[in-house]
Amino acid sequence: MATTEAIRIAVPARGAGHDLRAVKIVLHREMLRFVNDRTRMLSMLVQPVLWLFVMGTGLGSLVRGAIPGIDYRTFMYPGMISMTVIMTGMFSAGSIVWDREFGFLREMLVAPVSRGAIVVGKCLGGAVVATGQGVVILAMAGLVGVPYSPGLMLSLLAEMFLAAFTVTAFGVMLAARMKNMQTFFGLMQMAIMPMMFLSGAMFPLANLPSWLHVLTVVNPMTYAVDPMRQAVFSHIDVPAQVNAVLNPGVRWGGFQVPVALELGVVAALGLALLAVGVAEFKRAE
Repeated sequence: MATTEAIRIAVPARGAGHDLRAVKIVLHREMLRFVNDRTRMLSMLVQPVLWLFVMGTGLGSLVRGAIPGIDYRTFMYPGMISMTVIMTGMFSAGSIVWDREFGFLREMLVAPVSRGAIVVGKCLGGAVVATGQGVVILAMAGLVGVPYSPGLMLSLLAEMFLAAFTVTAFGVMLAARMKNMQTFFGLMQMAIMPMMFLSGAMFPLANLPSWLHVLTVVNPMTYAVDPMRQAVFSHIDVPAQVNAVLNPGVRWGGFQVPVALELGVVAALGLALLAVGVAEFKRAE
């Protein structure tokens, strides 16, 4: 009589190397998805370009006499970089909801990898994609009076990546439990638009009413936009009084917040949001 033998199934051992490969795969998938979606690439650029060249030119014509020696679009340029990476990072995070609707997320969650690796890969993928999108805005620097200084470009790249990672982690945290894209994008607009308007991306932070100053100080995106503006203004020549109006920095009462601390706030927030996102995924189905 024939006997049957049990077939052994070998499952790869879990470890740091295994999780790193999972991070790489998720990151690579995010990049392929973005590169193959030309419509998404174009749409993510249209809004900041319109704000910079249309709104910036219109506002500049109104305030030209008050800020001699500088194009208002130069002031808006760091804010438009931030808008580009923030919107791209959030859309990358939104792909989690899409994957859930089509069943791919379930396959990822049952794979023999830690859910933390999936979240980290997602956040890194969104950050890389958003930074790549931001490079297109960097290429437009000369059109708005920003010099193509290697030091400036490298500083802006690093700050873009940090902001993109944090906002993608925020998006992943929001998307971890959501079931449909409409809910996610509605909540995204409700969260992102106020943060963008209150970050100083489109108006100076100097001489604000006290209630508006408080809102800008507690807004985390302020600490992503201001270091980029500080970097840009350190490479252009503007009158001291104009610099004081357009580039006052962030103040906590009488304390001028240094750029290093601002970047530290963004990095700490990104890590905290990443931890919350991992916890949400561990409770997900």
